[in-house]
Amino acid sequence: QVQVEESGGGLVRTGDSLTLSCALSGRTSGNFALGWFRQAPGKDRQFVGAFKWLAQSTDVADSVKGRFTITIDSVEKKMYLRMSNLKPEDTALYYCAYRGLSDLFQVLRMSASYDYWGRGTQVTVSS
Repeated sequence: QVQVEESGGGLVRTGDSLTLSCALSGRTSGNFALGWFRQAPGKDRQFVGAFKWLAQSTDVADSVKGRFTITIDSVEKKMYLRMSNLKPEDTALYYCAYRGLSDLFQVLRMSASYDYWGRGTQVTVSS
């Protein structure tokens, strides 16, 4: 069992920056992957980014590329989503997800590929 917990959300203004954290606890595998997704009211859950822990490689959605960056703290077993130049359309509930076995990024872009999810952290960007 793996527990996933997001934090760091809040209310910010257009153009601001914000960093979300994703903390893992429990027994993780040696070759897992993590994903960031977001969901706005009335919309489908959208892929934001993914990280392969063993390969130390990152994928970010085209819609946020150049503004969002994924970093990790391997000692604390945390993943961060650094968001800059935020826009009102970035407003959503942001989720972190864990997959026990890493895979191709095209697989990691699908929300159904993940085994455990956090409860989400709300990001609201005012215009």
